Amino acid sequence: MNSQPSRQTDLIFPDTPGVYLFKKGDNILYIGKATSLKDRIESYFSKDIINTRGPLIVDMVFKADKIDFLITDSVLEALILESELIKKHQPKYNTKEKDDKSYNYVVITDEDFPRVLVERSKNIDFINKRLLTLHFGLSTFYGPFTNGTQLKEALKIVRKIFPFRDRCSVLTSNILNLKSNPRPCFNYQIGLCPGVCIGKISKKEYAKTIRNIKLFFEGKKTIILKNLEKEMHAFANMHEFEKAGQIKKTIFALNHIQDVSLRKFSARGGSANNGKTILGNSKPNDIGALKEILERRFKHPEWTFPQIIVVDGGKAQINIAKKIIDDKIDKQKLNIKIVSVVKNKHHKPRAILGDRELSKEFLDSILLANSEAHRFAIKYHKSKRKII
Repeated sequence: MNSQPSRQTDLIFPDTPGVYLFKKGDNILYIGKATSLKDRIESYFSKDIINTRGPLIVDMVFKADKIDFLITDSVLEALILESELIKKHQPKYNTKEKDDKSYNYVVITDEDFPRVLVERSKNIDFINKRLLTLHFGLSTFYGPFTNGTQLKEALKIVRKIFPFRDRCSVLTSNILNLKSNPRPCFNYQIGLCPGVCIGKISKKEYAKTIRNIKLFFEGKKTIILKNLEKEMHAFANMHEFEKAGQIKKTIFALNHIQDVSLRKFSARGGSANNGKTILGNSKPNDIGALKEILERRFKHPEWTFPQIIVVDGGKAQINIAKKIIDDKIDKQKLNIKIVSVVKNKHHKPRAILGDRELSKEFLDSILLANSEAHRFAIKYHKSKRKII
């Protein structure tokens, strides 16, 4: 017997996202997802498979005599399809991978303004459809998903397309129609919550969002697109072009989920220098990099424009950002505020430049956004250098 499985040569695997199924006859042994079906499937026939995959998967590959695959439009949809197929078929080599208590689910609460959350199976009462951690009833749940980290990243992408409520409180006036001026949650400020906490969205409109999220996790993206097309044309016929334009952006995002999920810009000037934009003396040019990134960001009118931009740096950084935004405001009549966080020698915030009233009102949110962006950028930079 060979020390490694023999590679099938009668199939050509596409270099696209999708789900693959190892089979023995009609029996499904293992189901997996891939960014590239070609690369992932070929990896099972590498010389070091015993080290990279482990003996259980090696045993599965030896037993398999067929590999089927299903192409998806994105890795996100591959993640959802993988979960549905594993739940349906319960393949032997998938169910052995993890203790069922560690599986993750997307849950939608049974409330007037439902929350969309990621919860472990041990926190869910599946029989009574209740969430034990918060004592809420559930309208539905999706899963299991074997990789919690990937699921949370996937939900971030869904949330960019269909902003939803997770932990914020529902404004009483949203239900009782009372006037109030509460402070919006951070997720609303960055476009990830539709404003449930400040009464910006009605129960009827929010129900549409939840319905679309449910359809998405049921793998029915085509139905969502058809419904959105009808809505867009209806608004256009009523001359409500702003609403029609917003729906058009949502349709574009659904059709380009791979682009939405990249939710990253790496400065291109000087790719030989780890992607840094550089000066003539080969020193990093933070101002040039910031200018490049903002200019590239605003070449995407199909993406929702921000209300506030938080820049990391001092006067030079905020000035270049203002110049770029001023050009865009002239052309597109945007009202985007800019603030910058100045750091000390220990890289701790010491001052905020820009609109004083805005900085005072949203101090915590500005510092949080800056901190998260810094953490995110470091993680992305390390991943580019392959040191994590």
